[in-house]
Amino acid sequence: MSKNHQFRVACIQMTTGTKISENLSILETRFQEAKEKGADFIVTPEQSLLMAENKASLFENISYEDEDFGLRELRGIVKRVGLFVIVGSISIKYNEDLALNRTYAFNPDGDIIGVYDKIHMFDVTLSDGEKYHESKIYKPGKKLSLVSLPWCDVGLTICYDLRFPELYRKLAQKGASVIIVPSAFTVTTGEAHWHTLLRARAIETGCFILAPAQVGKHENGRISYGRTMIISPWGEIITEISDEDSMALADIDITMVENFRKKIPSVNQNNYYI
Repeated sequence: MSKNHQFRVACIQMTTGTKISENLSILETRFQEAKEKGADFIVTPEQSLLMAENKASLFENISYEDEDFGLRELRGIVKRVGLFVIVGSISIKYNEDLALNRTYAFNPDGDIIGVYDKIHMFDVTLSDGEKYHESKIYKPGKKLSLVSLPWCDVGLTICYDLRFPELYRKLAQKGASVIIVPSAFTVTTGEAHWHTLLRARAIETGCFILAPAQVGKHENGRISYGRTMIISPWGEIITEISDEDSMALADIDITMVENFRKKIPSVNQNNYYI
């Protein structure tokens, strides 16, 4: 199912650990499984290669882009599976103090055809005292990013970006028919907001939303919410998986985007308020 406006997508749900080589092995197995199930296109969660224990261990395991072991191995895996793949994000060294939380899009030859650096940093204190301060580790991105696939243009976002609807509207206005939201939501925020935010972004933009997620307890102690989902432009949940390592598969028909926007053309109806 890979011609014109139709394709089959696989959204991977996984529990990334602290060893890059083991996570690479898991990804290769899952990619092959997705291919066997007829997928044309695969998307993985945020931080697919490493959930480090702390900043020091993160920097011990990552490198600058042109010499990064994980990225090099990923390219080889993608080439072996021979599909379009968007790796939700991996950490790439920016300088000796900060990293980039970067999405990579690959063609079936393993060539990089698009990148995106997470714009919005998860700097929060939750009601139970749980704290995160991503800006101490990552340099925020500044640019929108879309990647052109054979079926449509795909907008790239990561996790906490989901709370900033203007980003999604701009991606849709620039031509995205599909927007990815690779994530590692906490249980606290996931239970409260995950479904609502994803459905809202789909309805507001008239896009398909692909949301591959981290799940379960990681070796570094973090617990991720899971609930990988694929959502239609109408805001309907096409498929969802709960709390296991698995994958969500769906057949996507891009003509649904055009049909939805003809009925409700709000994405291009701009009124500015003071």
